Order: sequence, then C-alpha cells, then structure tokens
Amino acid sequence: MSEANNRLKQLRDEFVAQWGAMGSQWGINRTMAQIHALLMTVPDPMTTDEVMEELEISRGNAHGNLKELVAWGLVRIVLRKGERREYFEAEKDVWKIFTTVARERKRREIDPALAVLRHCAEESAEIRSAEGKAFHEQMKQLEEFVTFASSMADRVAGMKHTLALQMAARIFG
Repeated sequence: MSEANNRLKQLRDEFVAQWGAMGSQWGINRTMAQIHALLMTVPDPMTTDEVMEELEISRGNAHGNLKELVAWGLVRIVLRKGERREYFEAEKDVWKIFTTVARERKRREIDPALAVLRHCAEESAEIRSAEGKAFHEQMKQLEEFVTFASSMADRVAGMKHTLALQMAARIFG
C-alpha cells in the first residue's frame, strides 16, 4: 500500500470513529454510524463481508445495521447483474442526509413525545386542583412549543439546500 493510501486509510478510520461517536447524538448506535461513515467515504458500494472486514464486526452486527440504514433511507442496496450478493452504498448528498436524519428523528422521537404531551394535556384538563391546573398548563405550553419547533424543522428540512442556507445566514448572520 502506498504512503498516500495509508494516509487516506488513517484519515478514513479517524472519520469513521468520530462519526460513530456522534451517532448517539442523532439517535443511532455507534456501529450503525460507523457503517454509514464508511459507506459515505468509499468510492464503490461494499458487500456485508467487506463492511465486516473493514470495521472488524460480526456478520449479524453488520447485517442488522445495514438493514436499519436502508430502512432509514441513508443507504441503498445495489444489485449487480450476475451476482447474488447485495452491495450497499450511502447517500452522499449532505443535505439529503440531514433531512433524512431529521425526518427519522421526528418520527421516532418527537412524534411520540408530542403524543404524550397531548394525552397528558387532554387528561389533565378536568383536574381542578391548583397542582392539576398548573400541570395542565405546563403540558399545553410544552405541546405548543414542540408543535411549533417540529413545524419549523419540517419547513427547513423541506427547503432546497441553498434557500435554507440563505435563511440561516439571515437569522444567524
């Protein structure tokens, strides 16, 4: 292996490790994030065996996490004519990755939390004690805020990349 290839492998390994560590911040496990990082940074689709070998993980771990990445829409299966093996490639468009992760996190985390807030607000509406009224009001305020934040996130995720960047520049610039 050439010096340049060695350096590239070191850098890829560093990125894969860091992306894996960040995975828990966006709602996925470390190995799933590492597989995603690996597939984002290789030029060609990889087989389950190649992923296993590169990341030194078990077949079951690789297979389960690849299927979950496909379910999230972050990885797609590539079939090659005349071959029985499945190959996997990651979405590489950064904006699509962001919107996909945002959509999945909303579906898996925000929507269930919002359902609990609505339920608690509805069920506490008839409680007449001071504590019950305070609880009901807190649930309503949280529901309104989470609904607003979720709606804004949906709007941003639905924008074209350049429009979102322009809006962010106006807000934070």
